Amino acid sequence: MKQFIAFVKKEFRHIIRDNRTLLIILGMPVVEVLLFGFAVNMEVQNIRVAVYDPTPDAFTTGIAERIRQNSYFNYRGSVQTMDEMEESMRKGELDLAVVFQQNFQEELVHSGEADVQLLSNSSDPNRGSIAATYATAIIAGFQREQTDLIQIPFQIQTENRMIYNPLMKSSYMFVPGIMGLVLMIICTIMTSVSIVREKERGTMEVLLASPLKQGTMIFAKTIPYMVISFIDFVIILLLSYFVLDVPVNGSLLLLFFVAILYITLTLSYGLTVSTLVDKQVNAVIFSAITAMIPVLMLSGMIFPVDNMPGTLQALSAIVPARWFIEVVRKVMIQGLGMTIAWKEILVLAGMTLFLLGITIMKTKKRLE
Repeated sequence: MKQFIAFVKKEFRHIIRDNRTLLIILGMPVVEVLLFGFAVNMEVQNIRVAVYDPTPDAFTTGIAERIRQNSYFNYRGSVQTMDEMEESMRKGELDLAVVFQQNFQEELVHSGEADVQLLSNSSDPNRGSIAATYATAIIAGFQREQTDLIQIPFQIQTENRMIYNPLMKSSYMFVPGIMGLVLMIICTIMTSVSIVREKERGTMEVLLASPLKQGTMIFAKTIPYMVISFIDFVIILLLSYFVLDVPVNGSLLLLFFVAILYITLTLSYGLTVSTLVDKQVNAVIFSAITAMIPVLMLSGMIFPVDNMPGTLQALSAIVPARWFIEVVRKVMIQGLGMTIAWKEILVLAGMTLFLLGITIMKTKKRLE
């Protein structure tokens, strides 16, 4: 046990003595979360929409048909109850719900006014605002057509209700993405150079001559990076809450569990990279490229996965950051629990176990 603790202390000393490493590990999360949280804003397409129409008539059917035919929408049909609609919104299956009032046409004919409520999932603010804007434009166009046709003035009132993010802050969308990106880059780069560094400095033979088993030594080397990575996660969480006003609506324990799972996965990937290269510079470059590009392009951080071609959607399924970001959005922004986010957590756990096994096997082989 003393030897194990000595290895852990040794790794901490390596990190603390390297000012550049500390700057990257602790400085990058601050810069990234503030820059992306305040400055970035994106647009989306392929809006998933459903309709709740308690008393179908010619007007409501006409509006629903125009929404179905619009190329910006992915029409998911109609639902029978509001409970069904709300459940679909909670599960993240819909971006927009169009809710007609009861006796819509009758109210429109008798009073000249009728109401339509638009419920948009604005945990992604761009998707929410665009969905409501497009639907409002379609309803307004239908109103003009009918007014010209029947020569009777009437007004269809649309009420927009933004769920999860009523203030439409873009930071609600980007904070989970920044968590996934920063942790992936930092964990991968830092651990990718750990074994390579020992070889370059000529200390690998000393490690191999120690009485510790190779698997235990690998575990000891990763503990400092796991602790520091978790500190990074907490820093991002605190900045998000106190500076960007992003709420934490779900369970903190569940959020911490998912973070530890994701950190373990990314550390394992970094160790795997360290077994494939011979120089620290190559390890940094390789890990940065293979970690950053998939997260930026395929995780849903910037470009919604639903908008991608089928091939890229399938490819994004093997990007761990995609599942981590989805879980963080569901737990942190939407306040959902394990019963809704179990699929993403299960995928992350499976990826972690698989990659951890490969990492231990390859690292042991490299050290032999």
